[in-house]
Amino acid sequence: MKNVTDSFVSLGHWPSAGSFGVNTDILATNPINLSVVLGVLIFFGKGVLSDLLDNRKERILNTIRNSEELRGGAIERLEKARARLRKVEMEADQFRVNGYSEIEREKLNLINSTYKILEQLENYKNETIYFEQQRAINQVRQRIFQQALQGALGTLNSSLNNELHLRTISANIGLFGVMKEITD
Repeated sequence: MKNVTDSFVSLGHWPSAGSFGVNTDILATNPINLSVVLGVLIFFGKGVLSDLLDNRKERILNTIRNSEELRGGAIERLEKARARLRKVEMEADQFRVNGYSEIEREKLNLINSTYKILEQLENYKNETIYFEQQRAINQVRQRIFQQALQGALGTLNSSLNNELHLRTISANIGLFGVMKEITD
């Protein structure tokens, strides 16, 4: 490694006879070399750097445009989704209101039909009680009539003679005939 350094140092001791050579004095040559390198880089690299920056700028602008388009599409989809949500919420509220109304109507219909059925049952019960009362009254009447008839027959048989008996029977048969004609 020392040999390489020595060779550069020995180059610095060449006599300068108007020829091209390497100046190894770092302090004297460094700013010049840097300015030459920077000048060459700027002259030749300006176009490349400008193209790189333009391409990068174009990609960034395309990315921004694409993201703006995506953002616009997302906002549009969000608004559509919100509109659909509002519509669905309104329909749900309508179904809820209609459901409650339908439940109330069904409840009232059920109550009304139950009252009607109870009224009918009460009427059937009253009719059944009335018919049973009438039947009981008719049975009591028949019993009383039979007992009265038996008592009357017993009284007639004991107090009537044959001739009076025959006249009474004829009169009763006539009364029954008249009653039969009236009922027919």
